[in-house]
Amino acid sequence: MKIQTVVFALAATVPFSLLAHHSAAAYNPKDVVTVTGTATDFRFVNPHVLITIEVKEASGVVTKWQGELTSPNHLVRAGWNAHSIKPGDTVSITGPKAFTGAPALRISKTVVNGQELKTEMGD
Repeated sequence: MKIQTVVFALAATVPFSLLAHHSAAAYNPKDVVTVTGTATDFRFVNPHVLITIEVKEASGVVTKWQGELTSPNHLVRAGWNAHSIKPGDTVSITGPKAFTGAPALRISKTVVNGQELKTEMGD
């Protein structure tokens, strides 16, 4: 009986810890931005795919922005692969900006060289 209780307790806590890890709490849903620039890095890795772009402001200042997506296995189902974005591609990313004010966002839309890459199957 004791072992069953321990197993149940562990099984019950795993889903909550996974949900906590995949939270978008670091991003402000009221501050959605779109930035366009040149891809410098694309990391098709777990737990989240990352895109880094250099954005040239009107003043001439270049800012590196990082966008975070879901996991690679979700994106593969939507047609992505490790070569979907290459250095030098023109990339626009849209999503809620980081609460910290850092040039980072949780990507809700990605456009590469004028073509939107869907993030969900059936999008």
